[in-house]
Amino acid sequence: MIQFSHFTALKNEIDACVICAADLPFAPRPVFQIHPSAKILIVGQAPGIRVHETGIPFHDASGERLRTWMGIEHGVFYDAQKVAILPMGFCYPGTGKSGDLPPRPECALHWRKKVLAELVNVKLTIIIGQYAQEWHLGQFQKKNLTETVRAWKEYWPDIVVLPHPSPRNNIWLKKNPWFELNVIPHLRKRINSVLSFFLLFNCCTVEVILNNIFL
Repeated sequence: MIQFSHFTALKNEIDACVICAADLPFAPRPVFQIHPSAKILIVGQAPGIRVHETGIPFHDASGERLRTWMGIEHGVFYDAQKVAILPMGFCYPGTGKSGDLPPRPECALHWRKKVLAELVNVKLTIIIGQYAQEWHLGQFQKKNLTETVRAWKEYWPDIVVLPHPSPRNNIWLKKNPWFELNVIPHLRKRINSVLSFFLLFNCCTVEVILNNIFL
């Protein structure tokens, strides 16, 4: 109970974060999804404007494609006990000349290690975007996105690197059909395996509790 209370306090602190408020186009609205029981961790960049408006992570076209790639429905995707969503920046950073600005660096520097230390049950980390790669892969990332994604077996089964699921990446997907043909089927099997174990573990835990009650 004490451990979970600590986690709840951390989550509340992030919800109230204003560290980079002066550099944001709107009032801070951290968007993330975490729970100590989460088995899958999705590491993205930063919320877009639509996600900022709704407060729901991946509540856009990118999210629809990501859920299709993962082979899971909304109910599973938005179940924090199964899937944690921890972008490199929690708040919408605004737009620049070529699209959304990079995640604010203050966010990861202040919060990331604290949150990751609490997500001790994660079995699969899904990495999306340059800044997520730099943090989670470091020297083990390849010279570019395509080569990093192509080398998926080197990070398997604990990590998988995906191209951004945004419609803006349609050209990349057309140029690299091997991704959806070869990587996605393995990703879906891995996710199914991780979540099936989660359900089995929970069922066994409930059975043990019930047996103790009625002994």
